[in-house]
Amino acid sequence: MSAEQNQQEQDTNQSDKQAAQSGRRKRNVIIFCIVLAVVALGALLYWLHARQFEETDDAQIDANLSPIGTRVDGTILKVYVDNNQVVHVGDPLVDLDPSDNKVRLDQAQAQLGQAQSGLLEERPSVPITEVQNSTNILSAHAEVESARAAVAAAERGRDQAEAQVQQQEAANARAQSDVERYRLLVVKQEISKSDFDQYDSAAKQQAAGLQAAKAALLASEQMVDGRKAQLDEAQGRLVQCEKNAGPQLLIRQASVEQEQASLDSAQAQLEQAQLNLGYTKIVAPVAGVVMKRSAQIGTRVSPGQQLLTISQTNDLWVTANFKETQLLHMKFGQSVTIHVDALDRKFTGSVETIGGATGSMASVLPPENATGNYVKVVQRIPVRIKLDPNQEALDQLRPGMSVESTVHVR
Repeated sequence: MSAEQNQQEQDTNQSDKQAAQSGRRKRNVIIFCIVLAVVALGALLYWLHARQFEETDDAQIDANLSPIGTRVDGTILKVYVDNNQVVHVGDPLVDLDPSDNKVRLDQAQAQLGQAQSGLLEERPSVPITEVQNSTNILSAHAEVESARAAVAAAERGRDQAEAQVQQQEAANARAQSDVERYRLLVVKQEISKSDFDQYDSAAKQQAAGLQAAKAALLASEQMVDGRKAQLDEAQGRLVQCEKNAGPQLLIRQASVEQEQASLDSAQAQLEQAQLNLGYTKIVAPVAGVVMKRSAQIGTRVSPGQQLLTISQTNDLWVTANFKETQLLHMKFGQSVTIHVDALDRKFTGSVETIGGATGSMASVLPPENATGNYVKVVQRIPVRIKLDPNQEALDQLRPGMSVESTVHVR
């Protein structure tokens, strides 16, 4: 083979290699474009699908935890439950020693009886006081009228005495004049001495009668003054009776009201004692599972002391802390898918409420952005999710379980 043939063969091989390489590059470009298109399509489909949901793993099962304490002091006699025990409404939990509260109940009953007796004793005093006041006022009116009549009689007696004095003065003046005239006649011996003595005696009698009439007039005037004083006294008693009638009745009514208040207070104390005696038997106010039991037989407890906690597992919900940027399209009633890590299964629910503030605002030390130390951090807002009822395995859920929540926002 000549050198030219070798050269031609080499050129042919080189051309074949270049053609093969060019073909492979084309295939690779085509494959890359196909893969890129598939990835872009997948990303688009994923984006179209993902924009319909908002999800977070910052979520947990929540429930009401009811702390059960004692409302009275006492010593624990019996404990009926233990941790993790299921209880229903009305189930007995703890019994306290009722002895002290029974004594207080007896004391309250005795005080109530005493208050009832006091009210029964005081209540008739009001009508009695009304009758007494009416009687006193009528008696005072009668005394005033009697005193007025006595004054009128005394004034009539005084007028009669004045008339008698006037008559005696006239008679005495005539008798004294006669004596003087007969005295001259005796001197002239025109009348006898015995006749003059008779006239003189008659004149002295008239003078004595005048003095007696004046004395009677003075006595009548004093009688009038005395009767007027009695009238003033009777009128004063009447005014006093009329003024005192109202206050005396008010005092009696106030006494009755005070006894009634004492009775009401005793009744309230009795009811409180009855309640306290009932509080010595502590029963479950809600259904759920017992936890944090600290009650022990023989322990002395005081009012308000917590004995145990009941987790209300029959009323569960999910608290999901979504970022604030995830809440744009989130609304009440949107369906939610909840994956529970502990059970490795999914549950359904719906958005019930959206929190009124971010979690940072509800923390013990909320941020103070006004101080100038502001750093923008995406905040989270709690969203309450209601679990759909009648789902299988709902009774296996417990508060605090971690879950992943996915809300269907579109």
